[in-house]
Amino acid sequence: MNVLLLSMPDSFEHMPAVAIRMPNGGLSSLAGNVDPHHEVAVADLILVQHRVREVVERLVRERAPDLVGLSVMTFQRKTAQRIIELVRALRPGVRVATGGYDPSLAPDAYTGPSAGAADFIVRGEGELTFRELLRAIERGSGFEGIAGLSFRHGDHFTHNPDRPVTGLEGDQIRPPNRDARVLSGYTMVGRQVDVVETSRGCTFDCSFCSIIEMRGRNFHPYSFDRVLADIRDARAHGARSIFIIDDNITLDVRRFEALCGAIIDAGLNDVEYLVQAMTSAIANHGETLGPLMRRAGFRYVFLGIENILDEDLEFLHASAKNRARENGRSAGNATIKAIESLHRHRMYVVGGLIVGNPDDTRESVEANLEFARRYVDYPYIQHPTPYPRTPMTKEFRERGLIINERLEEYDGTTAVVRTEHLEAEEIEFLRWRAERWMKLRHLPKTLVHRPWFGLRNGAKMIAHTFRGSTLKSLLRLEDERAVFARYRAIRAAERVYV
Repeated sequence: MNVLLLSMPDSFEHMPAVAIRMPNGGLSSLAGNVDPHHEVAVADLILVQHRVREVVERLVRERAPDLVGLSVMTFQRKTAQRIIELVRALRPGVRVATGGYDPSLAPDAYTGPSAGAADFIVRGEGELTFRELLRAIERGSGFEGIAGLSFRHGDHFTHNPDRPVTGLEGDQIRPPNRDARVLSGYTMVGRQVDVVETSRGCTFDCSFCSIIEMRGRNFHPYSFDRVLADIRDARAHGARSIFIIDDNITLDVRRFEALCGAIIDAGLNDVEYLVQAMTSAIANHGETLGPLMRRAGFRYVFLGIENILDEDLEFLHASAKNRARENGRSAGNATIKAIESLHRHRMYVVGGLIVGNPDDTRESVEANLEFARRYVDYPYIQHPTPYPRTPMTKEFRERGLIINERLEEYDGTTAVVRTEHLEAEEIEFLRWRAERWMKLRHLPKTLVHRPWFGLRNGAKMIAHTFRGSTLKSLLRLEDERAVFARYRAIRAAERVYV
């Protein structure tokens, strides 16, 4: 069977395309877990944002797919539906499957009678469900026994029971198939980048987290042999930077320390690593973990700060993972201690913060922005976004604070909710005004770390960061609100891919 797997072109706007474009790890994992006689092609459309229609038309023509699968996040839903319509027009009779957290948590959005609806929805973890789906299609048998699958039956959909979360021991989940990728251009600040997964899941209950809603609160690790083999495969495919995409690798600090040691012992510390981490884990274990991370090749750490104010952390259900401990007792917010530990060991901090929570005032938003300005190397500041079925969404809806239902704008940097004290547009303006200058600050570090990349692409990165600006505005001869309005118009135009 010919299978074409597509990730959507819609992207978060924090980094320009020239600086960072990551592969979709889920699709290459699907490709690695189907029966080997299938012909599978994986296309990350984020690599071809300005020619999506052309590339999809070419791939459908060349691959003649029997089934097309789409991985979709909530803000990509509209684009996914347009791509489904395009695929059906190009190849009538083709079957379409959707997966990812949006179809998993909002399956009804994909079940309608329109040409943009799906034939199958793979809910939750997809590897085993998708494998069984292809087998059932080949046999011509029914789909009723496939856990985790929703399927069209006549003019209605049948939703089978959920598939239990898969343990990662043994070889239930086989390694990804990177050879299935048919597009190129994955990059992280001038180096080819890939993604590797060492564990799945998290036991915390952050109110904004779609992963918890999709798979529950649990943690499952792969064996180190499997992880090291995957790193070697990524490196053999050209990767010189690797993003470890675990939901919460620092949930088990001792395991993470042992993994760093295993990377060093295997001689795999000749590539750069990026990772997401909790502030509490880094703060409480930095003296032993920090040196190991640096020796293993870790350079960028996305730190889940979330917010520096206790009341906001309480709303986000993120207090526990941001708590420092001394002598077994709580010692307040762990963020500064974590940042200092990472800086001491020559790692860059990408600071993840969320501003615009229900009770935020101008002062509380500005306090978080000032913290980011002072302490983080690169800001990743987002607005709370009401994704399907999360506790955050429930509270925002109950309090009547959701002011925007256009899902294509649910990209984290468009404020779609207001607070009890601030309008959404004002919150977004405050973030936008502060964040672009913070991003500019990191360019000298890029020049030092990647001089040729910085010299070749610095102007493009600045132009992306300051979209909407003119010489007049840079000379302070134009009101910032006018620049912000142009930026928002540019951002709206960028969201139309098909």
